[in-house]
Amino acid sequence: MTRIRRGYIAHKRRTKMCFFTSGFRGTHSKFTRTIIEQKMRALVSAYRDRDRQKINLRRLWITRINAVIRENKVFDSYSRLINNLYRGQLLLNRKILAQLAILNRNCLYMIYNDILKKGDWKESIGIFSIEFFEVGE
Repeated sequence: MTRIRRGYIAHKRRTKMCFFTSGFRGTHSKFTRTIIEQKMRALVSAYRDRDRQKINLRRLWITRINAVIRENKVFDSYSRLINNLYRGQLLLNRKILAQLAILNRNCLYMIYNDILKKGDWKESIGIFSIEFFEVGE
């Protein structure tokens, strides 16, 4: 009986998977069954860690802002700084605030002092809420 050569498509598929796991160590880059398992595991980890990276970066930005705030004792805490920024209607995201805190601290202090000096944001918010309720009735 003659020998039948099979598996052209399967061989191509396995070779493609080998390229994905070429940097892995030991059997994780050689045997087909382990390659499939490692590829699935790597893709799951990549999907999960993309979200995790966003969370970690936000935590890093908050830590940097808080460290600069507490270092010179200009403000009480990070939460009060963010609260006053929102009340002053200056919506800067935490990434920009962290960059200001590291690269140009004086700019961060100037922004916060301007918000505190204005002081009229309290009245403008109160007037707005009164007008809103009167119009709504």
